[in-house]
Amino acid sequence: MANNFKNYFAGSVGTSSVDVYTVPASTSATVIGMSVSNLITTPISANVMVFNSTAANTLFMVKNATIAPGGALIPVGGDQKLVLEAGDRLQVQMGTATSADVIVSVLEVS
Repeated sequence: MANNFKNYFAGSVGTSSVDVYTVPASTSATVIGMSVSNLITTPISANVMVFNSTAANTLFMVKNATIAPGGALIPVGGDQKLVLEAGDRLQVQMGTATSADVIVSVLEVS
């Protein structure tokens, strides 16, 4: 079994849902960190979702969280981890156009 640490990025995320990370085939992943930073001078709202490929549904990790100007939301990190299976997707969506950058750190096991 191979263990690989990787980072994934999404820049200038806006009002459309964006897949920041999709677990590759024959792989499981542990999300060990996630940061959503506000790029603009006003507060923004953020949604962080997980698409479960087995059940074919999307669930909210965070819904309508407010991020202050110059601030960040850390939905995964420290003691909080998230386990995903092959085909699962980590998604983000902002309430304002081109208002956030997202960084995700994962440990992939294949």
